[in-house]
Amino acid sequence: MRQDPTAQLSVRRMLTLATSAFLVLAAEPLYLLVDTAVVGHLGAHALGALAVGTTLMAVLAIVGTFVEYGTTSRAARWFGDDQRDRAVDEGVQASYLAVVIGVVVVVVGQLLAGPLVRLLTGSSTELQAPAEQWFRIALCGMPMVLLVLAGNGWMRGVQLTRAPVVIVLVANGLSALASPLLVYPLGLGLVGSAWANLGAQVVAAGLFLRALHRETAGRRPDLGVMRAQLVLGRDLIVRAAAFQAAFMVAAGVAARMGTAQIAAHQIGMQLWEFTALLLDSFAIAAQSLVGAALGASHARVARQLAGQVSRWSFGAGTAFAAVYAAGWSVIPRLFTSSPAVLHQAHVLWPWFVVMLPAAGIVFGLDGVLIGAGDVAFLRTITIVAALGAFVPLTLAASHWDWGIGGVWAGLTAFIMVRLVGMVRRARTERWVVLGSG
Repeated sequence: MRQDPTAQLSVRRMLTLATSAFLVLAAEPLYLLVDTAVVGHLGAHALGALAVGTTLMAVLAIVGTFVEYGTTSRAARWFGDDQRDRAVDEGVQASYLAVVIGVVVVVVGQLLAGPLVRLLTGSSTELQAPAEQWFRIALCGMPMVLLVLAGNGWMRGVQLTRAPVVIVLVANGLSALASPLLVYPLGLGLVGSAWANLGAQVVAAGLFLRALHRETAGRRPDLGVMRAQLVLGRDLIVRAAAFQAAFMVAAGVAARMGTAQIAAHQIGMQLWEFTALLLDSFAIAAQSLVGAALGASHARVARQLAGQVSRWSFGAGTAFAAVYAAGWSVIPRLFTSSPAVLHQAHVLWPWFVVMLPAAGIVFGLDGVLIGAGDVAFLRTITIVAALGAFVPLTLAASHWDWGIGGVWAGLTAFIMVRLVGMVRRARTERWVVLGSG
């Protein structure tokens, strides 16, 4: 049976987009891994404070989820329907929203910084002051963080591959060079990490805005488009909130277990986020291509892409699992020399390795369904997995002294529940909605 040439073209395009997304996604977590390694050698307390600060930043960043994924989905449908101008306009309106929302988040975050830090650190007073100081500095970059998300969103929607790679690599490369210099030779310690982080966000946001201005000089806010983005964004924000609430509970439980546990959890979470974002490269390619295929009313191509991205993501997840299994002794030593932290890292390691092949499929289908605009289902399955599996197991680990391994068993259950729900959904026709409107 002869394969549809349109599908062949889409698969080739998916590889190109996935490669671009891989490079963009790798830049941020690679910088965070460098930063974690730099801070880790300041001691377990500094690493634990960094864990608290980065967790809070991730929680607040959920308000901008839709300016990236929602923009990709909407822009891709216009692009598939040969309306590139309207696709780029999605990026303009998302950027306006990013600035407004970012400023609000900075103000609210600064007012609540103390209570938020204490919520995670509990009675661990040695972590509170450095974590709050790091958080207050990094928080000032939130408008830039959201502008970068919006920039990535519209560029992926119109299938630009080179520009976002250059922008993100330049910004994070400069920051990776600045972090060790600020932390050690200039003597800023932990806060040097926060200033390096802020610098990367300013550079990246400026470069994305420059690229957008070249495409759409002088375009004004459009409240109708913004309203439509917010409607789509509502479910994406709730979905992201379920993620971050669960991860916040896990970080809080780990912090209360002890300094070694929260430090090991920080190492595990940075590696997890690094791997998750790299696995997301196929998902992001699927967002763009599935959205474009449905916008052009090519249902069969969209379904073929869903199957292809699932297979590739599973293979990538399995490959990462093999690498981490082989490096179980060596990799944690890149981040700490503390015997207590290393021991706790080895406790969580088997859970980390086992979940990765299933996570690959989950992330791939996540991209397919976001590209199709099926975000209400994604919201529901994420809430069910977080509140029905992840959070209960994490709290049980605290109550019955299961240790850090219990927290990571909860994360594994979170992935498995989503896997079952999303595979079942992908086998139906309910997500295959055609047209650009």
